Amino acid sequence: MPAHNLARAHVSRTLRAGLQALGIGYLMWSGLPAANAAGGDAGETFMWLAVILVAANVVGRLVERVRMPGVLGELLIGIVFGNLALAGIGFFDRAGENAIIKFCAQLGVVILLFQIGLESSLAEMRRVGVRAMLVACVGVVVPFALGTFVVGPWLLPGESLNAYLFLGATLTATSVGITGRVFRDLGQIGSAEAQIVLGAAVIDDVLGLVILAVVSSLVEQGSISALGVTWLVAEAVLFLAGSIFLGRLIAPWLSRTMARIHAGVAMKLALVIGVCLLMAFLAEMIGLAAIVGAFAAGLVLERVFLTDFDDPEIVQELRPLLPRMLPENARLVGEILDHHSGHHHHYLVEPLGYFFVPVFFVYTGMQVKLDTLADPKILLIALGVTVAALVGKLVAGLCAGPMRKTVVGWGMVPRGEVGLIFAMVGKQLGVVSEAMFSVVVIMVVVTTLITPLVLMRLLARDPAT
Repeated sequence: MPAHNLARAHVSRTLRAGLQALGIGYLMWSGLPAANAAGGDAGETFMWLAVILVAANVVGRLVERVRMPGVLGELLIGIVFGNLALAGIGFFDRAGENAIIKFCAQLGVVILLFQIGLESSLAEMRRVGVRAMLVACVGVVVPFALGTFVVGPWLLPGESLNAYLFLGATLTATSVGITGRVFRDLGQIGSAEAQIVLGAAVIDDVLGLVILAVVSSLVEQGSISALGVTWLVAEAVLFLAGSIFLGRLIAPWLSRTMARIHAGVAMKLALVIGVCLLMAFLAEMIGLAAIVGAFAAGLVLERVFLTDFDDPEIVQELRPLLPRMLPENARLVGEILDHHSGHHHHYLVEPLGYFFVPVFFVYTGMQVKLDTLADPKILLIALGVTVAALVGKLVAGLCAGPMRKTVVGWGMVPRGEVGLIFAMVGKQLGVVSEAMFSVVVIMVVVTTLITPLVLMRLLARDPAT
């Protein structure tokens, strides 16, 4: 049998097995109401997490076999789970509203941004800082203007100015988690384009959150002072600059102090994760997104080697043996020693990422409701808004300088959970109608799903960094 037929048969068998497993799980769920009642919410959550993790990894690996990013499979399986009710299967009706799964998803994106920060180069980001700032500013101003003054009044006539302002604010958002995951999966996280996208996305988040705060204040209070806007911007800049500067000074001292208590891996992991979560908390405290704090924490620890946790005896005994080993063995042992000696402490975080990050992408997919596609008018309006969303970020990529501008532009395209958060705030304030919210959801779905595909094609066509 030809190789492609074998691969097709293997994928088909795997899909059948997955569907059978889901069917068995559903029959067990529907046939054991008493056990479900006895198990309570904790029992349900354990089951849902098990299904999410297994399904995300199975579908993610299948998607990778056809040379697509694994994150696309995780988003797709989330969309399937979130819309099973349309087929009369209520298996996941409560999963999308489960507080523990929502928390795991939030922790997942925090860990993902922390990992991306650890693997990013602050020196490289400083080198491209001016271009990243320019990309971010254009990537905020152009979509905001298009949403507020062009596509909003044109495609959704009769809405209030505040509604158009919220639509514009939604178009400014960038989901750095999705783009960062694609760059990371393809081994391009160290490229100049990735560094510009990451730096611009952080600035983009800050500017977007400032716009969101200003628009929300306009809705709630009717006005906001120039001093209030200036203070919001100053808070964000001071947090990012201050956390990185102070973190570089404090982290080595803190590692030495903790190592005196215990120099084991458990203490080192506690220190690394503790810094991540503390900075995420501080970012939330001053009104920024937790992911901004997590990314800053990764940059803080990126070059802070926690060598106080090393075991020099092991290193001294094994390092001299490397030249005598076979090349593949020497490489493997060298990586283990680097891992052990703390030079790659992002490896410590990797197992946590395997657990929590897929939950985030599946949960994001579950928020997408396909029944919004049932209204052709809403669908056409959403396509127009999506075009504006694409144009606004692709124009920003033109400001990236002498590099792959289309890669930078598409890297800024996905709105993901950030766009949904902006729209949800407007809905809670009563200025975003159901129709506009549906439009935003479709725009978020399209930009989130097509970006990994386009980036993969662009990077495969021109892998130069």
